[in-house]
Parts: sequence; C-alpha cells; structure tokens
Amino acid sequence: MDPTEVLGSLGKKYSPDILRSADEPKSAQELSNELEIPVTTSYRRVETLNELGLLEDDEDVREFGETGQSQTLYRRNVEEIVIRFEDDSLEIESKERDRTGQPLSSVWEDLSRSVSGND
Repeated sequence: MDPTEVLGSLGKKYSPDILRSADEPKSAQELSNELEIPVTTSYRRVETLNELGLLEDDEDVREFGETGQSQTLYRRNVEEIVIRFEDDSLEIESKERDRTGQPLSSVWEDLSRSVSGND
C-alpha cells in the first residue's frame, strides 16, 4: 500500500463513510443510497478503495439490483488503519478484518471447497 495514495484516498469526501458502512457486503448502489451520495461518486470511491486493498470485492457473490442486473458486493478489508509521520517518511499500518466472523454458510462453502479439492 502506497501511504500517500491511501492518505489521499481517505481524505476524499465520502471515502471514510464508505469504509465505515461496508462492514457487511454491499453494492456501490446500496452504499450510494444508504449514504445519500451520488452513485457515480460511490462507484469511483469504491473502485479506488478496492484498488488500494481497503475494500474487497467478491466476484462469486453478486446481488441483483432494481434493474435486474447483477452487482458486485464490496466489504471493508481492514478494521484499523494507523498513519505514522516518522522523520521524513509516512508509514501506514493496517489491521485486516477478522474473517472468523463470517456467516456459517460461507465457512461451510470454504470447507466444502477445500475438502473436494476445488481450492
């Protein structure tokens, strides 16, 4: 993670709100509706946060929107971000989200894949 890019992204309007709200999988459209932000802005912020590794998308888990089109769901990938200003450098440390709290169905799917050898 490039510290300058992360800090720049977190400084953009709505990015921290999106990260807070994405504790459970949501589409960019859902985030837009929930946070009352323009949908195009939601998609841009989600894309940037995803590229930086702060949000993750699950291409296998999709939801159908109002128009019937499938939508990718995004979830926050981090629980904590620490920014340190040391001498002439900028350091970012992140704590990944605890994945043990995932729904039982997801745990079962993961276990089934590993047992059947479809990893």
